[in-house]
Amino acid sequence: MSVLQHFEEYQRARVKFVQAVADAATRPQNIEVMNNAGVMQLLRPLLLDNVPSIQQTAALALGRLANYSEDLAEGVVGNEILPQLVYSLSDQNRFYKKAAAFVLRAVAKHSPDLAQAVVDSNALETLVPCLEEFDVVDAGAVPLMVLCIQEPEITLKRIAASAMSDICKHSPELAQAVVDAGAVAYLAPLILHPDAKLKRQVCAALSHISKHSVDLAEVVVEAEIFPNILNCLKDTDVMVRKNAAMCVREVAKHTPELAKLIVNSGGAAVVREVAKHTPELAKLIVNSGGAAALVDYVSESQGNNKLPGIMALGYISAFSETLALATIVSKGIAPLKDALVSEPEDHIKAACAWTLGQIGRHTPDHARAMAEGDVLRHLLACMVHEESSEDLKTKAKRALKAILSKCTHLQALQPLLRDSPVKVQKYVLRQFSQLLPHDVEARRSFVQSGGLQFLQELNETVGGKLSEFIVLINNCYPPEVVEYYSPNYSKTLLQKIDEYQPSA
Repeated sequence: MSVLQHFEEYQRARVKFVQAVADAATRPQNIEVMNNAGVMQLLRPLLLDNVPSIQQTAALALGRLANYSEDLAEGVVGNEILPQLVYSLSDQNRFYKKAAAFVLRAVAKHSPDLAQAVVDSNALETLVPCLEEFDVVDAGAVPLMVLCIQEPEITLKRIAASAMSDICKHSPELAQAVVDAGAVAYLAPLILHPDAKLKRQVCAALSHISKHSVDLAEVVVEAEIFPNILNCLKDTDVMVRKNAAMCVREVAKHTPELAKLIVNSGGAAVVREVAKHTPELAKLIVNSGGAAALVDYVSESQGNNKLPGIMALGYISAFSETLALATIVSKGIAPLKDALVSEPEDHIKAACAWTLGQIGRHTPDHARAMAEGDVLRHLLACMVHEESSEDLKTKAKRALKAILSKCTHLQALQPLLRDSPVKVQKYVLRQFSQLLPHDVEARRSFVQSGGLQFLQELNETVGGKLSEFIVLINNCYPPEVVEYYSPNYSKTLLQKIDEYQPSA
């Protein structure tokens, strides 16, 4: 046997070893055995192997191990593997970079400390240029969208964007590190990329950056993600829609200005049938395509995917009556009510109750829209249902209280009077006590519908604030009318008959 044959056998053994480890790492039952056998220490020198395929397969195996658990990811950090990966990223081919980026992502996703370890290894400065990897002159000046259109290889971009997303989600400091590395300018144009898997990661990364602070959200907005990200709410891919809605939600929640930007970013179409009533309404709904896109998203999504859209509408509507009106004009009440009624998960119902409360709490017009949309009855049902979670009951109660305090639509209030617990009856009676003294037709309707009679029956069993409101309402009617509808009136008449002595 020649000397070279020994080298060839050694190389074949290394190839066989890393391929076997990478394959075994895909099966959970093998992970602990390999870890106990010291697999990390054996793979580390192979990252510097003089055979590229061995380097790549060793990195892939490490990525699969780190992806499995936080302990193994800490093992990658503890064995000082990250510096070797980062060093090699700037010199190796695209296939090695793909595997190395996978390792960085697998480590960063587990915890803030591990994400910080990836940052401390100077991975960000190396990852960002990976987004402009492929033969582009002066890549810093050429719009990344042009690069994406021209380059068919996008796997590396997916992994790099995903790694940055996992880093950004942990803390404002980590997100700021990604921003300082110039990543947002490269991520934002990729919203328009045709590849769904890449768009998922890009929208998630922008969402995680935006969520931490107003300043970070404004950096994302200044990268001109609107209105393009609103188009992602109608994407054919479910995860693209969900992550885009999360990004919109995280931007909207910070300030009224950012919320208004979202509402106004979908075009300049005016909803004519609403705008024709008053100039004020017309002015409010100009450029309200952003709210409409979110409403469409809530209507078309299923299950947990609805949640970001529901919350985004709540954040937008909470800031002002004009923004809440934009949601109403975009026909947002119906899909929110439908989700409140039909979604099986209580946390989604609770989010719907909260958002409906934010929309309806501003003015009598907002509350009337809720009443006419049959929202109040369903909020009450969620509040009193025995199987509702405590969070759902609380949010439904708060939403109902907020809407009722503004509601002047007496026809909608009356059904709640009979079916509600005492706490809700108090809010309903307060509204009647304020409205009936000034409206003759309403007083007549209240009597004809049996409301006044019900109050007299209720007055027999309650006290406190409820009795005070009942007295105020009774004072709106002549005493003989109130007496006529009291439960004891028939007894009083019979007693008078008994006491009456006809003249001889």
